[in-house]
Amino acid sequence: MAQRRVLSAVPRGIIHVPVTPFTPDNKVDLDTFARVIEFLLAQNAASLCINLHLAESLNLTLDERKLLAEAAVEVTAGRVPVIVHVSMPGTDHAVDLARHAEAAGADCVIAIAPYYWKPSQAALYEHFSAIMSATGLPFIAYSSPTIMDGIGIAPATLVKLIERFPKFIGLKEASHNWEKYLELGRAAKKVRPDFGLFVGTEWMIPCLTLGGTACMSIFGGIAPRFVHALYTATTGGALKDALELQYKFSELYQIAKVEYPAPTKAMWEIMGRPVGSPRLPNRPLSLEAKKEIRNTLETLGLFDTEPHGW
Repeated sequence: MAQRRVLSAVPRGIIHVPVTPFTPDNKVDLDTFARVIEFLLAQNAASLCINLHLAESLNLTLDERKLLAEAAVEVTAGRVPVIVHVSMPGTDHAVDLARHAEAAGADCVIAIAPYYWKPSQAALYEHFSAIMSATGLPFIAYSSPTIMDGIGIAPATLVKLIERFPKFIGLKEASHNWEKYLELGRAAKKVRPDFGLFVGTEWMIPCLTLGGTACMSIFGGIAPRFVHALYTATTGGALKDALELQYKFSELYQIAKVEYPAPTKAMWEIMGRPVGSPRLPNRPLSLEAKKEIRNTLETLGLFDTEPHGW
């Protein structure tokens, strides 16, 4: 097992998110998954976060998620920290995935509020507490009230968890509601000034200028030079340049979020890194839709300026 690089704080820089490749007969393609990881590592990834929704975690079995966690740790071999997404509707299943991640050699776990159920803030506190109590790994909470879990974490609950668990190192706040983002950051950093905060896509200007500590990238495997340029311009204070790049991201994101993650997988293919089709109920894009995406990449100046192939 590789030497574990346990996190003491949310990674700085860009957190890259691998997709899950599938074979034509709908099996997890571990060989291509290894190529995905190697490609992302070559793009100066600060860390990797595996089995997220971009990776179709909802369409993976528990055994497949465990297999991918093991593979990610093995392929990464300690070069960057590996964060494992362990979200499940049931707390016991999330705890099981967290314990497995620790045994596999992961460096951190991340979990959202339970899907479908609408637990109270008291129940959400118990859910996150159970996951954190189950392992010795650092923990990142994931709040997505407008997209995934329907509830989100309240500032008071966030503070209560931070005060109890030193291992609670950060929050991915994915509502894209910047008032909520600011309020959660304000509450957290009163208790722990170095607490990590970030969003789940390349909305870098609002994320990083409003107290964020990292960027979680969905386009790092498609247009890594563009993602790096946006991050560098934003963190370097070149906000006029960053805004032009942020507009390009917004145009890409409007495409990517429709029947997500099928357009993202199509973009990997268009850039010469095929990762197979998504699993049902997500459908692969038509040839016509792929042509439209390629045209958009060309219009944005990304097709000819980004790496092609592995």
